[in-house]
Amino acid sequence: MSDVEELEGPRELREEPEEQRESENGEPRQHAYGELDIPDDVTVLEGMPDGTRRGVAIVASRFNGEITNQLLEAALEELDEAGVSRDAVTVMPVPGAFELPLAAMALAKTRRYACVVALGCVVRGETPHFDFIASEAASGLQLAALETGVPVAFGVLTVDVKEQALARISKGSEAVRTALEMADAFAQLRASAR
Repeated sequence: MSDVEELEGPRELREEPEEQRESENGEPRQHAYGELDIPDDVTVLEGMPDGTRRGVAIVASRFNGEITNQLLEAALEELDEAGVSRDAVTVMPVPGAFELPLAAMALAKTRRYACVVALGCVVRGETPHFDFIASEAASGLQLAALETGVPVAFGVLTVDVKEQALARISKGSEAVRTALEMADAFAQLRASAR
């Protein structure tokens, strides 16, 4: 048994903190918190969210700019903490969330960037427009990653009201960590294949 297990109990039995079990209104959250428990007798290829890889591209939607500005600020702070120098960061603003996939694809195809982070916010309105934009942004960003092999992180908030978006500004930094981790894992994979 590891020192961590002795102190905290086996990962699969640990409970998430009480503040994570319920949302602000007391309803249960829709996530199953916990750590992935990988056996010791397998090879693990896992990236770290550090800034030792080549450049990072951020594509950011200007629509709902009040929210996207805060997502961008959180993303840049996370890149600073990860050790990515500002001269290694490229930010490409686009009109809205619908344009994020095209820009992400174009940036990824240059092969100048280890990863791409897409930031934006789509707020539900009274028409089905939200559903189309949110769905196309998500599938288009995934396609950009699949087509190019460059990690593209989804930092697009899809919310019912502005207040939900403001409560989720940390998604900008989460998207950066995801992108850096995937970029590092891919770099390790390429190195191990040589």
